[in-house]
Amino acid sequence: MAAAMRGAKAAGGTTIGILPGTSRSDANEWVDHAVATGLGHMRNFAVAASGDAVIAVGGSWGTLTEIAFAKRLGRPVVILEPGLEVDGVDRAATPEEAVDFVLARVEHPS
Repeated sequence: MAAAMRGAKAAGGTTIGILPGTSRSDANEWVDHAVATGLGHMRNFAVAASGDAVIAVGGSWGTLTEIAFAKRLGRPVVILEPGLEVDGVDRAATPEEAVDFVLARVEHPS
């Protein structure tokens, strides 16, 4: 999560960390708003449900569950290479390509 938050901050974004534990102080230094859920791995559903899309980074079990939840919820999902191999999920070679992918697929209010 730290690398994603650092990148978002570098691009001028506001970051929200959905944490597995009960302490907001567990958030990394790039988190603007920390949500301490106390849900452990079950917070992955909150991660998938809270965004308009998911850019999956890495290859842990948690990443796999976030991908599955996002797909089930109908969210656009893209995996940043060299991440997991998941049937039916698109891949992006660069962070910029991943962002372009999801922006082209999310609905923007007019």
